[in-house]
Amino acid sequence: MDVLALNCGSSSIKAALIDTDRQRRLLDVRVLNLGKAGCELRIGDRCEGLSPATSPDAALARVLAAVRDHGAASALQAVAHRVVHGGTEFAAPTLLDDKTVDKLQRLATLAPLHNPQALAAVAAARLAFPRLPQVAVFDTAFHATLPRRSREYALPVELTQRLGLRRFGFHGISHAHVAAVAADYMQVQPVAQRVISCHLGNGASVTAIEYGRSVETSMGMTPLEGLVMGTRAGDLDPGVLLHLLDSGEYNRESLGRLLNQASGLKGLAGTEDMADIERRAAEGDEGCRLAIAVFAHRVRKYIGAYAATMGGVDAIAFTGGIGEHSPLIRHRIAQRLDFLGAVIDEDRNRDARPSATTPVIDIATDRSRVRLLVVRADEEAAMAKAAAGLLQAELDSLRTFTLPVAISARHAHLSRKTIDALFGAGYALQVARPLSQPGQFAAQETVTLIGPRGQLDKVRVLGPPRAVDQVEISRSDEFVLGVDAPVRLSGDTANTPGIIIVGPAGRVALQNGVICAHRHIHMHPDDAARLRLNDHDSVEVRVDSNGRSLTFGDVIVRVSTAFRLEMHIDVDEANAAGLDPGASGEVLLPTSAVAHATKR
Repeated sequence: MDVLALNCGSSSIKAALIDTDRQRRLLDVRVLNLGKAGCELRIGDRCEGLSPATSPDAALARVLAAVRDHGAASALQAVAHRVVHGGTEFAAPTLLDDKTVDKLQRLATLAPLHNPQALAAVAAARLAFPRLPQVAVFDTAFHATLPRRSREYALPVELTQRLGLRRFGFHGISHAHVAAVAADYMQVQPVAQRVISCHLGNGASVTAIEYGRSVETSMGMTPLEGLVMGTRAGDLDPGVLLHLLDSGEYNRESLGRLLNQASGLKGLAGTEDMADIERRAAEGDEGCRLAIAVFAHRVRKYIGAYAATMGGVDAIAFTGGIGEHSPLIRHRIAQRLDFLGAVIDEDRNRDARPSATTPVIDIATDRSRVRLLVVRADEEAAMAKAAAGLLQAELDSLRTFTLPVAISARHAHLSRKTIDALFGAGYALQVARPLSQPGQFAAQETVTLIGPRGQLDKVRVLGPPRAVDQVEISRSDEFVLGVDAPVRLSGDTANTPGIIIVGPAGRVALQNGVICAHRHIHMHPDDAARLRLNDHDSVEVRVDSNGRSLTFGDVIVRVSTAFRLEMHIDVDEANAAGLDPGASGEVLLPTSAVAHATKR
């Protein structure tokens, strides 16, 4: 499946057209240093400068235009979006429609540097590729496995439950990718290793991955908690925030800007660019030297804590812009990890340059018990793979959409007037058993049907009373009675034959109302929406039985909020297929309809 992965960060936009079947990239488009000097657009190997004043919307438009202009875009089948915060509701890749987008809008304040950009990308991509399914892949989803001891804050339970205060964790797409790549490199199953994944970039986090599951992570309810980052402070004494508010110098809005956009490396060194910080530190800048020391110390502190949390560690992995490209930072972090059995090889560390052909490089010494890995970040490939997996599962489920099949014997739906004539004035039908459709029941009462040729006794009456009389019989019953009943949907009784109905208190000669019921499906609007079916659409349904399997064609879909999913056929049809009560069938949708059904 060819998937466009859109990864919109706080200072970059990354787009990749990926063939998930062959695991290869067809196109890379990136905007780097957004809003800063050195802002540039890269399309494959071609690079062009952009104005620092280029807005995120304008940059995204350039990216999408480059994708549309590429020849491979004609085979594009889906768009995957990285969404940082999924809250408690979104813990897996999700198809996007208006309803899910509205829900995500309400989470934007939890990740103000990222979620608004992702939602802007969703809106732009839906306009650019209106016929393609759009899938959200969440950074928080990988951390859904956090145990309660790692997830909960020590606040009053009533407060945390009412306001949804808990730790979510982020960079999950990257951490999951690192765990999978590390396991493959070490030739073990993910469930057989303990990994500490360090995603170090403008945003940074550390995750303890025990046997394939996230069990602890440095970011919390929002991306503000944890490591020192490009512009975020990371861990702070909450008393500092109270003091800043009490000082009168900050309010809610300005404090948010301070914590998200003016702290971290930028607060310590005046810039969040680690390459620039390293250069200036080498020239003697004390602020930059402090920034490096604080950054490395915080990462090393978390590594030690997470090794204790898991009772050991098999591999420590570095990824992200800083983790991949800064030998100095890797050296400063790993230089005091000998006590864990993690010993860095300085030559390997200086030479490590992961690439598409060599995505993992081991920078530990041969005698190191713990492997130190540098892993090439590839969130876009992980996003595309997740989206393709969701869509393939959706396609498979739609192609094998099963439903119960009910076998309807001959029966009569009677009006209030006819019930009075057959059973006595004001007579109330007695319930024998409820039927599958809400509010419907088989009555204890039966009637006799008399036709020109013969009669049928003990024909069940169904309730409740209807506005118009209707008698439903099978083709075999037509021959017994001597009537020619047209195949009709329930309620369509115009120009149909009549019949005599006999009850214990009298008889009624119906002028019309006898039909052979058109095979049909009762469907709730939720099921119809999922299958992209409308009322009165026609589908095929395959039934499997012992030696008499067949496919029913021209099955009419009836959609109502009063319906429960179920296909109705008569006794003749059930006998033709050798079906017994409790049977099920499989709705067959054309490939084009299945593909359309996955679009939101």
